[in-house]
Amino acid sequence: MLDKEIIRVKVTGEFACFTRSDLKVERMSYPCMTPSAARGVLDSILWKPEFQWYVRRILVLKPVKFFSVKRNEINSKQSRNPIIVDELDKRGKPKYRAQRNSIVLKDTAYIIEASVYQKELDKKNLPKKYMEIFRRRVRKGQCWRRPYLGTREFSAEFFEADGKEKPIPDTIPIGSMLFDISYDENGKPAPLFFYDVAVKEGILDCEVPENEEMRFSSHFRPDPDQAISAVLYDFNTTEEEAG
Repeated sequence: MLDKEIIRVKVTGEFACFTRSDLKVERMSYPCMTPSAARGVLDSILWKPEFQWYVRRILVLKPVKFFSVKRNEINSKQSRNPIIVDELDKRGKPKYRAQRNSIVLKDTAYIIEASVYQKELDKKNLPKKYMEIFRRRVRKGQCWRRPYLGTREFSAEFFEADGKEKPIPDTIPIGSMLFDISYDENGKPAPLFFYDVAVKEGILDCEVPENEEMRFSSHFRPDPDQAISAVLYDFNTTEEEAG
């Protein structure tokens, strides 16, 4: 069941990088926050297994500004055997490190509009309850983990929207854009794209068929006997008692 009530949260950051999947070696950001990044911000503030966030719109509050930066990155993914980042090869050069240019966004601000979606309506845990918990956490500046804008080094600040914010009057064509990562019943991930995308009058409309598909995406959840489940249960209980 998709709840009709809409929450609005303002998100700002000095830098952001919503990496285009077709330009991931030399990173280049989309000109706007992606729906998956918006969901990630919401999950950072409040996540519970009983529901998922349905992103409706993303409002761009500041003009798009690109900024070039050179960063040290590693050539391989970290695995069970950690990579020694400063290890040198026979020529005395870094074995795993490489300098890459990134085209990122500068001085960003957005408003995320979203609703609660529950696959099955629980009369003991109605969407209204989660909305109030979310608003309270935003007022207090509470979050599970620090939200970020695309990559973890670009941390984000979040606030209550006061209703006076206005999107930029620009229309920005994007083309294809990563919508989110969808998981099948076996937990296998697959990227989900939407096409002919454009930010119109400063607003990215996320109520598209791909969003409906995300409502049926499945995620593996930790076993109830695992320690992390116990921590989440204790936290959720505390939240409900506080509410």
